[in-house]
Amino acid sequence: MKPLPEKDPGSPDRRSPSRYLLWTLRLQWRSSTAGAVLGVAWMLGQALMPAAIGRAIGDGVVARDEGALLAWSGVLLGLGVLTAVTGVVRHRYAVFNWLSAAYRTVQLVTRQATRLGGTLPKRLSAGEVVSIGLSDVAHIGDALDIVARGAGAVVAIVVVAGILLTASPPLGLIVLLGVPLILLAAAPLLRPYRDRELEHRELVGELSTHATDLVAGLRVLRGIGGEPLFSRRYRAESQRVRVAGVAAARAETRMNGAEVLLPGLLIALVTWVGARFAAAGTIGVGELVTFYGYAVFLIIPLKTLGEAAGKITKGLVAAGRVTALLAIEPELPATGTARPAASADLVDIASGLVVRPGRVTAVAAADPRDAQAVADRLGRYAEGEVDFGGVPLGRVADVRKRILVAVNEDRLFSGPLAESLAPADARRGGPDVLRAAIRAACAEDVVASAGLDTHVAEAGREFSGGQQQRLRLARALAADPDVLVLVEPTSAVDAHTEARIAGRLGQARAGRTTIVCTTSPLLLDRADHVAFIRNGRVVAEGTHRDLLETDERYAATVTRGEAADKATTVTAETAM
Repeated sequence: MKPLPEKDPGSPDRRSPSRYLLWTLRLQWRSSTAGAVLGVAWMLGQALMPAAIGRAIGDGVVARDEGALLAWSGVLLGLGVLTAVTGVVRHRYAVFNWLSAAYRTVQLVTRQATRLGGTLPKRLSAGEVVSIGLSDVAHIGDALDIVARGAGAVVAIVVVAGILLTASPPLGLIVLLGVPLILLAAAPLLRPYRDRELEHRELVGELSTHATDLVAGLRVLRGIGGEPLFSRRYRAESQRVRVAGVAAARAETRMNGAEVLLPGLLIALVTWVGARFAAAGTIGVGELVTFYGYAVFLIIPLKTLGEAAGKITKGLVAAGRVTALLAIEPELPATGTARPAASADLVDIASGLVVRPGRVTAVAAADPRDAQAVADRLGRYAEGEVDFGGVPLGRVADVRKRILVAVNEDRLFSGPLAESLAPADARRGGPDVLRAAIRAACAEDVVASAGLDTHVAEAGREFSGGQQQRLRLARALAADPDVLVLVEPTSAVDAHTEARIAGRLGQARAGRTTIVCTTSPLLLDRADHVAFIRNGRVVAEGTHRDLLETDERYAATVTRGEAADKATTVTAETAM
């Protein structure tokens, strides 16, 4: 079997949930076919056992023929061995098919999430993405897994009907007509089950989103006394999920009941008719034993068909959510091919900001939202007229690699700290690259106490807010992009640490273009150039000290009274 996961998951058919499942099945046709053939052999081995037992009793026991008894006993032993061997190998293929479909879906979802970038959180909540990546992939795997047993069940029912038709046409007709009637009777139960399951899955996704938000903001909620309020809201939403889950479970229970009741009625009818034929002498003792055996055996394939209906229904619901995610298009697709030089000017036409290459440019805004808007446009996370070396940013290739926007909403990844801080390119540059980035971000104490080999928990929750911010800054510096846009990179650190970062940032980014969106006097004082934005437009430019003397609006924005004295004191201490 192939190693999993595959290097390339392929290009999915996302036109409908059923087409997606069929596309997955086509890609796995070899293993699926092998599983189906083994499933048929496994089920046939069981299906032929009642006939062998009946012949052993009729030809051997009743006729007192030891040779026939031994022969049919040998046939029964061979069928047992066949069933055991094919069952083990079939299960192996079934697990492979499940894993292959699940891994492929995870790869597609991950690739699409990376492709969408900033578009994803606008279109889907975090809980929905988590739900797709965990539960939905399992249901898609189940739908592929059931193919082998489902194929075996269908063939077994046909073979049993043929055997019964040969021995007794009325009994064979009962089976041939009864199975379609059972499927028709159970069909009306599938749609309510699918609707309830879909509603439940959507509510679970919403609840997961709220749970993620609550955990991320737990400290803040406790600080402002909002924990009880949000706890009540979460409890109310949990009850909605519980009610929807109970409704889905009721629909599933009705299906499970139908899986037992309807085949049971058919089996009872076959048993009753067979007993009457035996009493009338139409069939012999061995044939009666065979009919009873088949009456019991039919429970397995008929229940398998019911199970297949349920798993395929869940698979279609899951595939619908996956195809909905795969159908989302990026708001700003990366389709450019131009490659301007790293030493080119970066111009935000909407605000009038001109960023000269190779120096640190600070953007101070009277309204922080204006600075964030500039950063979004420069990183192509929002639509806007931006030129890079005279080329519209939409036509520039590899924008995400060349222009990196680092914000405080970024998260540290789980895993070794060194891997979370240094991307592959930085690791290839050697340990000095990461070491320099850590020093520039003043994160040496964090790394020294934790160690680069330590395992980072989800979102780096073992670190304080200031430690996380410094580690995120070190990661951004280690990436060493052509243009680095930092949005309030020191808002959670103390003034002395902020002063050291301000002094080291220019050295770490020497020869590279750096933009810092901030109103911190410490950072502004160390910037090569400062642009002041008011009402979305650049209204003043120059050095920090010049702007303090010439523009009262700038001074009011960045000093805020006593902050000016504090900044001057810290700057003087740092310079000594």
